[in-house]
Amino acid sequence: MPSFKIDTSTAVVFVATAPTPKLANAKTGERAMDRETGAPLSTVGLLVSDEGEGNLYQVTVPETGYPEGLAPGMPVKVVGLKARDWENEFNGQKRHGISFRAVAITSVA
Repeated sequence: MPSFKIDTSTAVVFVATAPTPKLANAKTGERAMDRETGAPLSTVGLLVSDEGEGNLYQVTVPETGYPEGLAPGMPVKVVGLKARDWENEFNGQKRHGISFRAVAITSVA
């Protein structure tokens, strides 16, 4: 599926939730890994405010793509943010949504 670039150059971005490990399998606890680099993946909640509108995004980022100590309230910049739509079927129920992925999250301070 195609992905779409998201321009955050004019946005104000804050960490909403600290990074947590992204799991490939919740039952086994297997960690999700980046297919290209092999780095473990994490999910970070980001509050993105632009043009009078604020949104909360759960963004997947490689563990190597953000500084240690990333905490709620910190102003950050997002590098290479992309959105991709997804759809799957589980137990006969179709689900769909949009996933967000970034190359890196850097501290503004």
